[in-house]
Amino acid sequence: MSKPQQLISTAFALFYQQGIHATGINQILEQAGVAKKTLYHHFPGKDDLLLAVLAYRDEVFSGWLLGRLDDAASLTELCRAWFGALDDWFNGRADDLLAFRGCFFVNTSAEYSDPQHPVQQACRAHKQGLEMALAERIAMRLEKISQEGKTDAQQLAHEWCLLKEGAIASAAVGGNLAAANDALTLALRHPLLNR
Repeated sequence: MSKPQQLISTAFALFYQQGIHATGINQILEQAGVAKKTLYHHFPGKDDLLLAVLAYRDEVFSGWLLGRLDDAASLTELCRAWFGALDDWFNGRADDLLAFRGCFFVNTSAEYSDPQHPVQQACRAHKQGLEMALAERIAMRLEKISQEGKTDAQQLAHEWCLLKEGAIASAAVGGNLAAANDALTLALRHPLLNR
């Protein structure tokens, strides 16, 4: 693993466990086994490192979640795969991810209140990117059952993402580790899944 990648993966684990502002650069350096000069050679400041961490987490999390949808042949299977992945994450069955501590992007955005800050923009881009990728996958399955296609796919993706966010909050804040299954029950009531 390269030095920048060591810094990024170490910083992610610490930021996710402790929060961004509660994690000091010296702690990251110590755990990564990297010199301060190396850090500042690659990342001029903590926010630059955080932006790299957000890009890393986006790649890992989106790849994992969207990859869980690959084998879903029908819209109902896609729905079950989307919320089933979340259930696995909440309950420690997602080996590609660290133990569940809520959404890293929501946690991070809570520490950066300015909506124009690059960190906030990166968090927003992650959410929008996931929703767009989900809409594309829904549209592919909808073509088989609906002429409305694209509009229905965008609306359904939006609804599933809202349910996803609610399930994550319910699991992280409320301790409801069955929240993904609760969201699945709601999602399966949609008329498009009952044709």
